[in-house]
Amino acid sequence: MPHRVIVWGTGNVGVPALRIVLSNPALELAAVVVSNPTKVDKDAGELCGRPPTGVRATSDVAAALASGADAVAYCASGDFRPTEAIDDIERCLRAGLNVVSTSVYPLYDPTSAPDELRERIGAACAAGNASVFVSGVDPGFVNDILPVLLAGFCERVDEIRAFELFNYSSYAQEEAVRNLVGMGQPMDATPPMLIPGVPTMVWGGAIRLMARGLGLELDEIRETLDKRALPRTVETKLGRFEAGTMGAFRLEIQGIVKGRPLLVVDHVTRIVNDIVPEWPVPKGDGAHGVKLTGRPNLTVTFDPEDEEGSAAGGGNTTAAARIVNAIPFVCTAPAGMLDALDVPLATGRGLVR
Repeated sequence: MPHRVIVWGTGNVGVPALRIVLSNPALELAAVVVSNPTKVDKDAGELCGRPPTGVRATSDVAAALASGADAVAYCASGDFRPTEAIDDIERCLRAGLNVVSTSVYPLYDPTSAPDELRERIGAACAAGNASVFVSGVDPGFVNDILPVLLAGFCERVDEIRAFELFNYSSYAQEEAVRNLVGMGQPMDATPPMLIPGVPTMVWGGAIRLMARGLGLELDEIRETLDKRALPRTVETKLGRFEAGTMGAFRLEIQGIVKGRPLLVVDHVTRIVNDIVPEWPVPKGDGAHGVKLTGRPNLTVTFDPEDEEGSAAGGGNTTAAARIVNAIPFVCTAPAGMLDALDVPLATGRGLVR
């Protein structure tokens, strides 16, 4: 029998999650939860560009949780509402529903989550006899399980660098690009994403998970940041970004092993591709990958694009696929908090057309 799934949220990750639930024969759509009043009562197929499904979106969370589902794909954003996202996930778990999500960064590696959060979510899992798995693409499979897998193809590993190269003008969340990431802000401003300690909060779990998977002991986690100003005013899909404001940054989160950076998450981020040419540039508007230095040297690059050619859309689909296609495993796992070392990469069984 297919696992019945609630998709909660129909934004950048929720829409592809909805499509994937409808595509995967191991899954069946039970309900769709939305917060936008204009989406209420719309057919799920209409919300994701698919034929009618007979399942209509609702803002009634209690009714959705009572729909007889096995799992919830929680795709509502946690960037600006982390407390609410944690509350929602706890509610689902206590109701006996397994949860997969991309929304709560500290749960990507539950072993290093704050004690209070780990105890709270662990208690919810026990109360509902349910499991939770939080992952994505970055943070997610590109900088946790994939580097560990690639290391298994090597004789020797000297450095692992998981990278993101991204043009943020292709990201359809202007508020996040300008206010969370800081593109277009004065050079002396510090947006939330670049506050010291926040990058480690977001990606430190991936570093620690890689270290556990490879049997390494971390000395510490360090952050480095290089910000660059726009040399000219540019017009993008998200509007105008003025000359002299922040137009690019390179952020590294470094796992230090025996005094040197061995496990590195490297983000090269721009608002237009033709500035700071000395930094790595993606083939299109975005790429993720892993560069492993050792014997042999290995580089694996993902250049995701959706049907409209959007790198952001393609990346969001891979993030959604990582969690949604893991639902059959999560539903059968023992109750508790799972991470990427617990949850195997799903195969494409049943997805090939």
